[in-house]
Amino acid sequence: MTVEPSVRILIVDDEAAQMKALCDTLRDHGYEPVGFSSGQAALAALRETKFHLLLSDLMMPEMDGIALLQAAVKTDPYLVSIIMTGQGTIPTAVEALKAGAFDYILKPFKLSFVLPVLSRALAMRQLRLENVELEQRVRERSAELEIANKELEAFAHSVSHDLRSPLAAIDGFAQILDEDFRDPLGDDGHRFVTMMRREAKRMNQLIEGLLAFSLLGRRAMNFGEIDMEMLVDDLIFAQHTEVAQTKTSIRHASLPKIWGDSTLLRQVWINLISNALKYSSKRQSPMIEIGCRAEPLRDVFYIKDNGAGFDMSNYDKLFGVFHRLHNAEDFPGTGIGLSLVQRIIMRHGGTVWAEGVVDAGATFYFSIPRKESDRSD
Repeated sequence: MTVEPSVRILIVDDEAAQMKALCDTLRDHGYEPVGFSSGQAALAALRETKFHLLLSDLMMPEMDGIALLQAAVKTDPYLVSIIMTGQGTIPTAVEALKAGAFDYILKPFKLSFVLPVLSRALAMRQLRLENVELEQRVRERSAELEIANKELEAFAHSVSHDLRSPLAAIDGFAQILDEDFRDPLGDDGHRFVTMMRREAKRMNQLIEGLLAFSLLGRRAMNFGEIDMEMLVDDLIFAQHTEVAQTKTSIRHASLPKIWGDSTLLRQVWINLISNALKYSSKRQSPMIEIGCRAEPLRDVFYIKDNGAGFDMSNYDKLFGVFHRLHNAEDFPGTGIGLSLVQRIIMRHGGTVWAEGVVDAGATFYFSIPRKESDRSD
């Protein structure tokens, strides 16, 4: 086997003849070895020159191999160390592995064993360098994303705040126009003003949704045990007027207790239950089913309705901010609710997905990871 001549190996052995013989042998196989019989001299060379590998004798009078490799790693954290030892000191060599050595080779040397160890050590060094580079790129990318998210959230908050005042003025002037100038406006004028105020209200809802979406990323998570069955029961009761008006049948199986942020998960259920009620409201017999299935590492909750459903070919737009798959005249809304649901569940470490058929209903799922102590095998 031959290697690139730039692969430098630092060899340390107090037996000078043996050290020189190993240097000569490795040089013949394409390595660039530099030998020392003193640990201190080797450390001085390491501070001046970059080496890929360190081969050190384990038992040396001035500085043993373990002390040398520990000092060497402080100088070059990417240096891969290999301990050389005799048969009688193998237990001590194992201690060297615990101290950070990559491997050990036995004296007297067998080239057929030494060369594969060096090859593996070089592969390990390359892997370490690639991991460091990858971690650096991840840190840089994470920092860039954090800055971008903060800028986006600040922009959304600013836009939301700055749009509120002129929008309130528009709605206020429209109200005055309708109340004080009703006769000159006539029926057509009244209808236009009514449409103007309705659209102003819709725009205000969009602004509120945008603000809620931007604030969600900055909100601290407050984890605790949540009784999902009690939470859902409370929310269904709060919707009893709409449930009664639409004659919707709602049933749900037993729901487990989970670990999460109760305020945020309450918002998830509010959005999903409201959607199910809205999109099934035009059915003659609206039905909603809520349930959960237990998996080893997570609980998967679902809410199913027999409403308008959706075309799965548009699935990629389903959880997008302001994206709606239905006509606003048929089913009013802002297009933010499902985006909030997805973001909340992602902050819990879970996922959200859905299945739908046009005019045959939809089922929305979300998963919540279990606490380590609650996981089943």
